Amino acid sequence: MQTLKRLFILLLGFLFIAALVAGWFYHYYHLKIVLPVIPYEFSVESGSNVKQITRQLANDNVLPDTWSFVLLSYLLSKESVLKAGDYRLTENISQIALLDYLVKGDVRQNEVRFVEGWTFSQFRDALYSHPDIRKTTTGMSEREILRLVGVSELSAEGVFFPDTYYFIKNSTDVEILQRAYQTMQNHVQKAWAQRIETLPLESPYEALILASIVEKETGLDSDRLEIAGVFINRLRMGMPLQTDPTVIYGLGDKFDGNLRKKDLRTDQEYNTYTRTGLPPTPIAMPGLASIHAAVKPAKTDSLYFVAKGNGESVFSTNLSDHNRAVMRYQKQQKK
Repeated sequence: MQTLKRLFILLLGFLFIAALVAGWFYHYYHLKIVLPVIPYEFSVESGSNVKQITRQLANDNVLPDTWSFVLLSYLLSKESVLKAGDYRLTENISQIALLDYLVKGDVRQNEVRFVEGWTFSQFRDALYSHPDIRKTTTGMSEREILRLVGVSELSAEGVFFPDTYYFIKNSTDVEILQRAYQTMQNHVQKAWAQRIETLPLESPYEALILASIVEKETGLDSDRLEIAGVFINRLRMGMPLQTDPTVIYGLGDKFDGNLRKKDLRTDQEYNTYTRTGLPPTPIAMPGLASIHAAVKPAKTDSLYFVAKGNGESVFSTNLSDHNRAVMRYQKQQKK
């Protein structure tokens, strides 16, 4: 009887101590941490484990020690589901709320935007001017960058997809380049698989070249398919494409904003007035609409078009009508 009584007292003592410990843990983990600064921003890099995260936060005087947060994550079986990203805390927070925050991955998004019609030079400028992107290709040549990114094409022009890309702070320029390249590859390959079979294009890369020209020539979305149709008709007939943007691209830094007759008559590899067929590379980054237009152009008899000056184009099936349209709209633009 005495033994049972002693065991009962020990059990009560154990339960009392356990309750005290549980109460202490509950209070400790729900007690709000006083942040060193508000807002407090920190980054969790991809591949970081809970011990590394805890050490980082303890060094910043956010966590009181380097063990309690690790213990909490293991007790709740959440040590392996913490998400990488950029975090921003705007008020004092408890350890358990912080753990939940990291599990949900309520991150602050960084973004960089690349615009349809940009050249690779403009793409690169936007990439390097972003303060949250780590630059690892500064000073490298275009060929060196292509090799590092894993691009099979010989030119960087037009092979990166224009879009808004979200990333974790301190992501490298190479990581974003790889994403943009793979996105373009996916779009072009998918569009090529759905192309009109009779197109005078021999490869997805040729479709990309045409799409870049359509992108630079389109002032109004509703004209895009018709413009692509004009270029397809010219390619079928062996007519020069005679498109100013390719000539301007070929001139490079020599172009001063004024395209002259001399420029149209001087032969160079991007002069589609002196040469038939497509130029050797894209001349800009085409958007998805231009890629689709290049592989599924409008069925049209038009061979010519001229810009009206308001973004809209006028299409003609013969040179006489085209010349009249040119005279009419060029006069209007001069006025």
